[in-house]
Amino acid sequence: MLDLPSGKNGVSTYAMLINGAWADIGGRASIEVENPADQSVIATIPEGTPDDAHRALEAAATAQPPWEAMPAIERGRLVSRLADAVSSNRERLARIVVAEQGKPLNQAEGEIGAAETFLRYAAENARRIEGDILPSDNKDEEIWIKRRPYGVVAGLTAWNYPAALAARKLGPALVAGNTFVLLSHEFTPLSGLELARLAQQAGIPDGVFNVVTGRGPVVGRTLVESPLTDLVTMTGSTRAGREIYQSGAERLKVLRLELGGKAPFIVMEDADIDAAVSAAAQARYTNCGQICTCSERIYLHQDIADEFTEKFITVSKELSIGDPLGNPDIGAKISGSEVEKVKALVDEGVKSGAQILLEGGPLTEGDYSRGYWYAPTVLTVNENSSPLMQKEIFGPVVPIMRVTSFEQAIERANDTDFGLSAYVFTKNIKRLMEVSRKLNFGEIYFNRSNGEQVQGFHTGWGQSGLGGEDGKYGFDGYLRKQTTYVSWA
Repeated sequence: MLDLPSGKNGVSTYAMLINGAWADIGGRASIEVENPADQSVIATIPEGTPDDAHRALEAAATAQPPWEAMPAIERGRLVSRLADAVSSNRERLARIVVAEQGKPLNQAEGEIGAAETFLRYAAENARRIEGDILPSDNKDEEIWIKRRPYGVVAGLTAWNYPAALAARKLGPALVAGNTFVLLSHEFTPLSGLELARLAQQAGIPDGVFNVVTGRGPVVGRTLVESPLTDLVTMTGSTRAGREIYQSGAERLKVLRLELGGKAPFIVMEDADIDAAVSAAAQARYTNCGQICTCSERIYLHQDIADEFTEKFITVSKELSIGDPLGNPDIGAKISGSEVEKVKALVDEGVKSGAQILLEGGPLTEGDYSRGYWYAPTVLTVNENSSPLMQKEIFGPVVPIMRVTSFEQAIERANDTDFGLSAYVFTKNIKRLMEVSRKLNFGEIYFNRSNGEQVQGFHTGWGQSGLGGEDGKYGFDGYLRKQTTYVSWA
């Protein structure tokens, strides 16, 4: 049982949270939220309008000055209480993530654990809002540089990690003294709404955290373009990021954009092959390959290419696919359109010369007759210009290419518009130092699989985004500097 808000015919009905009040659907249009594992409708949400977005922003703008005036440690305590509430509701929240997103239950439990960690780390930063006092060139004068919140933050989150992404942005924004308006993707809005319900229980004041629902081109555009919005933080596709960049240009909006990736996975001849195979499988197949840091293309030194490929295909064949509540290795894809996008990219790659080594593809029969399923697919590619090596796949598809040297691997890895994450497996410490200087990616995993940590800095280069999340640098992104010249002459 999900224990969702009651509704008609077993379908739960959700409302938006604006200024502490839940605005229900009433007579307005609604959006159905679908379970991607069986295509059942699990909930309905209001199809928000520009007016809804504007009212939420007005509430946030009104609530921001007293929220900023509150001692930072008090803001941190409230965010910590929200983390406590997330922890107390972990199982229920995880099952909601499973129902709306389709990932296996154990992975959803990990996501809720990450959401709690993001909030706790943010709360710890309450005593770390630091400034500077500098000597002046003038007598009896000092220069004070302090950090202040931007004001109203609009957060737009993707569907692949709906709970964790919301918490990742909300926690530091609130502790820094900003107020927040959240728009989760219409595929997965329930986690954000449940987080808002818990925020109310934790005592976060009305208007400080608001949640609107609806579609990005309507509600999201209003949040980005409104003069009331001071900062926009968004996780999503590079295409959506470009649109937000353009929409925010008129008012020179401050943007934090975490966008797509095309992570290379380099394995050299001296690597621990078994460890590399295990890491590559995890980095590709977790959440059905729907992670921006997923391994998107593998480069193998020719001396170990056969061994790695054979072992990787064996691991890929053994992965279980099915009911997310049964904790399979791979759950459902988010939607039918996403299945078709992945299939179309594989077909395009084959036409350009790729050869299929393990043919998975869409599953549509028997236990898979309902829902959206895609089995692991492994291909060999000879040209780095192949669409499989250049376009983000975002699914359980693995293109493999051989290289003759470390230098060639680096060159081909950098041959991309993206710059989020990269992986390297080698025991050569000299190569580690070269990787840190030559690979043009904001995040590098050396001899390990993916999974960033909260005290690090998750940032993309190139077409993978602007700004970043996590750690002291991510927290600092929710603060701006103010300089005051203080004279007592």
